[in-house]
Amino acid sequence: MKSLNTVHPHHLKHHTGLATSTKGVRTAGTGWHALGLGLGLMLSASCFADGATIAKSGGGAVPACLTCHGAAGEGVAQAGFPRLAGLGATYLQRQLDAFADGTRVNDVMMPIAKALSVADRAEVSAYYAALPAPAAPVSVLPPTSVAAPAARPAAASVGATLATRGRWADKLPACEQCHGPGGRGVGPDFPALTGQSASYLANQLTAWKTGARPPGPMGLMAVVAKKLSEAEVLAIANHYASLPAKEDR
Repeated sequence: MKSLNTVHPHHLKHHTGLATSTKGVRTAGTGWHALGLGLGLMLSASCFADGATIAKSGGGAVPACLTCHGAAGEGVAQAGFPRLAGLGATYLQRQLDAFADGTRVNDVMMPIAKALSVADRAEVSAYYAALPAPAAPVSVLPPTSVAAPAARPAAASVGATLATRGRWADKLPACEQCHGPGGRGVGPDFPALTGQSASYLANQLTAWKTGARPPGPMGLMAVVAKKLSEAEVLAIANHYASLPAKEDR
């Protein structure tokens, strides 16, 4: 009579095989996990590379972004093309989406944004968000009038005052209340103003006045812009264009 504690060699081989199979499953599981991590890193890298490709070379109906926005995303002040480098990815993608669906009107950007897929917009936005902001101030616009200084406050003083204090008699908040100290930007809704050309900033304020650009969070910018005179628009634009840009991500 065999002892109940005796294990037949065939059974031992059978059990060892099960153990080996289990180990193999675990090894395979570890392998799949590693492969998944590797693919994730590859996909992340490929997204960033695609964003760089769109920015530098374009593709299909989409011209290279650097054609208008500069080799480093610094913008082209003379032509009014904005800085993209260092702005938040979420903000940039929202602007591309707005150009694509027609809620932000611009004859150059609308067909380009429409030609980009949603993924393309996200990738190129991430690419520019990762670039450093330009350090040097950009050019400013001349005032609309050459009235004597004694007749009215200097334009630089007007721009700085509206930017930092607002005009509460007209319920006009300071720009810094939303865009942060020095206009360096706050979160995805309030982008940096520094590092942008005066012509671009003035054009955007005018676009909010006319409804060519969506009013933004809580409809703030349309209300603000409509309370500014043309001279005040230029004064604010020149104020921020004269300040050095800093990292704002």
